[in-house]
Amino acid sequence: MSKPVIPRIQAEEDLDQACEHFLSTAGTDVVVDFLLDFDNAISLISQFPGTGSPRYGYETSLEGMRYWPMKRFPYLIFYVETEHSIDVWRVMHTSMDIQSGLEDPDALPST
Repeated sequence: MSKPVIPRIQAEEDLDQACEHFLSTAGTDVVVDFLLDFDNAISLISQFPGTGSPRYGYETSLEGMRYWPMKRFPYLIFYVETEHSIDVWRVMHTSMDIQSGLEDPDALPST
């Protein structure tokens, strides 16, 4: 049974920034491919939330934090499984400073 996915505002901003970057450097087709790759990853996370790696959750002491890599793009999706949903915190390029990027536990999920 899959759970609904609720992105935080920062995760939505991460996606917007990635799309803007790909649009300006590679074109619309790459943006579409990126979003399809993201949707495929989110579908898997929503069905099997425990499959993501807890590595950064341990490193940052964020209990329950997991990540899942996108297949075709060097991005990681960071999330926490709650009782009724998947709370997506960030969508970060692998070259970013992951630990400092996960330091905003008070950011509210978007509505």
